[in-house]
Amino acid sequence: MTGNTGKRRLTALLGAAVGTALILPSSAQAAPEDEHPATRAALQAFQAVGGPGAGLHAGDRTGSWSLSVGTGTNGADRPVQPTDHHRVGSQTKTFTAVAVLQLVDEGKVALDTAIERYLPGVVDGNGYDGDTITVRHLLQHTSGIPTNVPNPKAEPDGTYTLAALVRDGLGHPPAFPPGTSFQYSNTNYAILGMLIEKITGTPVGEVITKRIVEPLGLTGTRYPKPGDRSLADPAVRGYRGVRVGPFFSWTDVTTTLEPSVFHSAGAMTSTERDMAAFFQALVDGRLLSRASLDAMEAPGAHAPYGLGLDRLPLPCGGVAFGHTGGVPGYLSFSAATADGRRVSLMTNSMASLNSETAIARMTAAASTALCENR
Repeated sequence: MTGNTGKRRLTALLGAAVGTALILPSSAQAAPEDEHPATRAALQAFQAVGGPGAGLHAGDRTGSWSLSVGTGTNGADRPVQPTDHHRVGSQTKTFTAVAVLQLVDEGKVALDTAIERYLPGVVDGNGYDGDTITVRHLLQHTSGIPTNVPNPKAEPDGTYTLAALVRDGLGHPPAFPPGTSFQYSNTNYAILGMLIEKITGTPVGEVITKRIVEPLGLTGTRYPKPGDRSLADPAVRGYRGVRVGPFFSWTDVTTTLEPSVFHSAGAMTSTERDMAAFFQALVDGRLLSRASLDAMEAPGAHAPYGLGLDRLPLPCGGVAFGHTGGVPGYLSFSAATADGRRVSLMTNSMASLNSETAIARMTAAASTALCENR
């Protein structure tokens, strides 16, 4: 699931106001079979431990291209397209982090101020003290709040509130004193969702939409409202692998997930093209001040994870900044570099999310694509 140990494994493996629109061609053509052979081979290796299909969208400031292997719909010959919708899981965290840092830029939030100042009494009890956990700790997963499989109390309609997610997460005792170690946790980003709502007086999904999605023209990107399990057309179907004895089959789980169970930690849906554009706009400085972007990109003392951003050192030199995402049915990763290269890829199953092999192959495919555009 989003916020899983696979995310921590990835970290181990990897060691200004919105203005100008990101320049992209009006359409990106799927690359012929004989083009981008190294990236295609890496994508095939990733799909072999993923779902029925996989897709990748990459480019630089001069243009973009896409690849697909397998199928986006099991039992059909349907290549994954860069404009197909899918669930992006924990890539949502980067949107949430950007919204928080925009509030920092506006002087409404301070990174090193205790969360107790903004959300009195929310982070308290069971060994927690909101006076010792800062906004930066939450953004960088150094709060001491541990990873947990979410099991919050549902509302009568089957949806979940941020407050319920936070109560559920804080029901687990602290893993370490704040600021002394790193542990990836969805609860950190549920608390940040509550922070955004408290400061703005607006639901976090609307804040992300109005401040990030709409200004960047990400027409394929959505923060679904609680209860909305749909996936816009065209969509990549998401699957769960089921084995019974010697028999294996894929079960379609595209619309089984209640997105509010992940909320500001992992509810969003998007497309490869949109996610590549978002990360490029972020790294280009089109969403935050230089100081806030530097803070996002800087690795922490205990892990090479910034404030809602991973670092991907590239074999051809340099580093890309991005994030993984995983929810039932989907595993994905997107990243961009300061010199204008970008990539987004996904497979339509999360069956291998906790596998270091799957994570390594996913980032290898991303690295290969980014280095092709060097």
